[in-house]
Amino acid sequence: MRILENELKNKTINYDALLKYGFIQENESYFYQTKIYHDQFEMRITVENDKMISKLVDLMNEDEYILVDIPDSTGEFVGKVREEYEKKLQDILTQCTTPNIFKSQQSKEVIRYIKEKYQDDLEFLWKKFPGNAIWRNKTNHKWYGALLIIPERKLELDSDEMIEIIDLRYSKDKIKEIIDHNKIFAGYHMNKDSWITIRLNGSVKTKSIFELIDNSYTLSLMK
Repeated sequence: MRILENELKNKTINYDALLKYGFIQENESYFYQTKIYHDQFEMRITVENDKMISKLVDLMNEDEYILVDIPDSTGEFVGKVREEYEKKLQDILTQCTTPNIFKSQQSKEVIRYIKEKYQDDLEFLWKKFPGNAIWRNKTNHKWYGALLIIPERKLELDSDEMIEIIDLRYSKDKIKEIIDHNKIFAGYHMNKDSWITIRLNGSVKTKSIFELIDNSYTLSLMK
């Protein structure tokens, strides 16, 4: 039996996605079974209380096949079974979880706002940079926002504290009026003539950030 604790680190289980994947819900628990390796084994996965547990059962004797969870177990047969088992587990984790990287309250409120209003999820495009993600307009695939984790010094502030920021589009003819280099900055890693950056630390009211998101979304629709 394997408790997928490390695999779920910085991830959130998407329960709707579990059902779409084929999990069966019984009260507060979710169950999934599938056969692997020439139908000789059956994966049995349980999700309950935000925990995921998986085990592999040998169908010839209904015993748990624990060798796949013992790193020191070797051999061609065990290796092939483990490979198929791990591949399926990874697919489930990819399809049924969402990254939970951003921890600040404002980041969470922003993510929820965009999901509810525009039905857009963050896209994590860079495996080497898990703290970088973007939202794009479904109509034309243009980005209208980015959520990043950076040291404050990147904004020319005298601190190496890691902070969460949001990049948003802004009108070129008005951008100089809004940038104050304290709460709102020229777009980090973006075109500084048409993007702004906001620290998600409460220095700008959440309602104002929502309005700036809506403005950025509208600008992303323009040619």
